[in-house]
Amino acid sequence: MRRLRSRRWRGRGVFGTDPGFVGGNELALLRGGDELFPHMLDAIHRAGSEVWLATYIFHHDTASLRLADALVAADRRGVRVRVVVDGFGSKGSLDVLRHRLAGSGVALAVFRPIDRWWHWLQPSQLRRLHQKLCVVDGQTAFVGGINIIDDRLDIHHGVTEQPRLDFAVQLRGPLVDAVAQGLRSIWSRAWLGRDFDDALIDYIPWRRRLRRWLTQIWRGPQRLPKATPPLPPVSAAFVMRDNLRRRRTIEHAYVDAIRGASSRVDVVCPYFYPGQRIRLALRQAADRGVRVRLLLQGMVDYRLAGWAAEALYAELIAHGVEIYEYTPAFLHAKVAVVDGRWATVGSSNIDPLSLLVNLEANVVVHDGDFTRQLDAQIETALAVSTRVGARGGTGLRAMVHRAAVAWVAYVFLRIAGAAGRY
Repeated sequence: MRRLRSRRWRGRGVFGTDPGFVGGNELALLRGGDELFPHMLDAIHRAGSEVWLATYIFHHDTASLRLADALVAADRRGVRVRVVVDGFGSKGSLDVLRHRLAGSGVALAVFRPIDRWWHWLQPSQLRRLHQKLCVVDGQTAFVGGINIIDDRLDIHHGVTEQPRLDFAVQLRGPLVDAVAQGLRSIWSRAWLGRDFDDALIDYIPWRRRLRRWLTQIWRGPQRLPKATPPLPPVSAAFVMRDNLRRRRTIEHAYVDAIRGASSRVDVVCPYFYPGQRIRLALRQAADRGVRVRLLLQGMVDYRLAGWAAEALYAELIAHGVEIYEYTPAFLHAKVAVVDGRWATVGSSNIDPLSLLVNLEANVVVHDGDFTRQLDAQIETALAVSTRVGARGGTGLRAMVHRAAVAWVAYVFLRIAGAAGRY
């Protein structure tokens, strides 16, 4: 891959934040696991030194276990493999996954496990690892909203006819370092700070360590992959949300982009209940003539989430915001495009869970070619979606609806220990 000079984009938004834009990156948009998994498998098969992976759900379907087998195979040829999964999202498949990885040196960390009954009583268990990240050899990264699960399988609803709508990006260039640093910090946190090399002493018999060492000495030079034409250099930023220094970074990125919009804002999100800042930014954008379109779930998997989003329909539609519901399949994408020049792809919904509680990660992109690709995908989805009107009207019932949702959100955030107003 052609190395390009790194250059930082110094623009600051209304919150005085610099998301850390870096130029010289190569980005490829991937739709669903059908596109993501082959690229990720290829990168893992080519790995020569290390593989890091973080995900909310690591399921035990055929596609997921194929990826697990690739991780084991990488470990056997001397690659260090570190995986962190969420203790709630992957709870139903942890036993299968551990069995699949047994006997290998793949280091599996579980973020906030809930394998004891008293774990359910801890408010901190509401704060989940919701990121979907993978970094291979410090050269290639994958960031997005796609869990390790087949596109046509829903954990609660079984097999579906159509694949869920979801996106990720494959990234090469200077920004991979930021993704790798973030992923390593999450793995270390889940591993309780133990050094990976020390942990290997407990997990790999000495004969296996000796065989690995000899293999690394004698396997000789690696074959270089076939050269592929580099993509145009792209300016992008990696934006994480945690409960330490970066509590509202993703929310601020959205608000800055929407407030700066001059012509169009398209937001695709399955779980939508924004706080005051984003709601105000959307209303003001629509009021000044910006076309604002929201693509939300039509096939609702969690009724409470759909009920919460509908509480805001009347308010937003009254300001000219267009709301569509995607019905061909489950919607899981968390993407947005503003003015055809700003785009984001990641794991963060626009709701209290993602913006104030969970650990999330998005890529924000300044690039015309990339945004045009994402634009085309959004237009395709909108073409098969249904535009909706205000539900519940503006009467007493609507007021009670909004008040009930606001109260539930308030109680949840207080229990979770979220700081600040939403």
